Amino acid sequence: MNLKLNSRCRAFTLIEIMVAMAIFAMVVAAVYTTWVLLLRSSQVAQQAAAQVQRQRIAIRTIEDSLTCIQSFQASMKYYAFDVTNGDQPSLSFVSRVPDVFPRNGRFGDFNLRRLTFTIEQGPDADKDERDLVLRQNPILMDMDPDEQNYPLVLARNVKDFIIECWDTNALDWVDTWDSTNTIPPLVRVTLSLGGNTTDTSSAAPILAVTREIAVPAITLPSVVQTGVQGGGGGGGGGGAGGINIGGGNRNGNGGGASGRGVNGGNGQGGSRPGGNGSGGRRNGGGFGGAGGGQQ
Repeated sequence: MNLKLNSRCRAFTLIEIMVAMAIFAMVVAAVYTTWVLLLRSSQVAQQAAAQVQRQRIAIRTIEDSLTCIQSFQASMKYYAFDVTNGDQPSLSFVSRVPDVFPRNGRFGDFNLRRLTFTIEQGPDADKDERDLVLRQNPILMDMDPDEQNYPLVLARNVKDFIIECWDTNALDWVDTWDSTNTIPPLVRVTLSLGGNTTDTSSAAPILAVTREIAVPAITLPSVVQTGVQGGGGGGGGGGAGGINIGGGNRNGNGGGASGRGVNGGNGQGGSRPGGNGSGGRRNGGGFGGAGGGQQ
């Protein structure tokens, strides 16, 4: 009986245990690999979503500022429109920004500000990272030292920032704007952002967006600020001469009233009467006066 009982109690062999451990290790490795892939995919998705959000905020900020732009010919040293492309692109102009504009609280009621968008080196000099930053200052005030040293960062790891303006003479896009005393009717902005520079293995792809922004403003002439304009129009011409019926005499009307310029002298009115009729029709109206000159 004991021999039969011992023959039925068999244990695992060493080979079976090793095979079982190998299968278990393969299962653990597969689970770990899947978990790592899911983690990296999640990181890439989060970075891509953050890039899209940064792009949206940056483009929306530029769009809001361009649609509120202002410019006056009488004060062009304050209202110049500057565009620079190349290695250090920048965009600078004056705008009356809305109340929801970034950093609006620190400037109080000074909504009319000069906005300067530039591309600068990131905080870590060892990494090839460039950021899109925004500096603001009220139009008649110098830039605050804190604003100069700590600008608002709109986007990080910017690959490209291109500003183009629509030239109405060439009917094409240009990357330089020499007419700084005028405002282009259209501005095209291209912004490209890279992924995370700290971990290249999980970096998000480069995302680029191009937006064409219509500028609903023009440079207002000096008369809007100064209130001075050209002289008034001349006086009206005289009336037609009288119609002679039966040889009778009848004078035409005199010249029109004198013109009057803004802050200028009075124009001289016409005073020549119409000629006398002599058996037929005769136009003898007076001449209108000259308008007043500009002061």
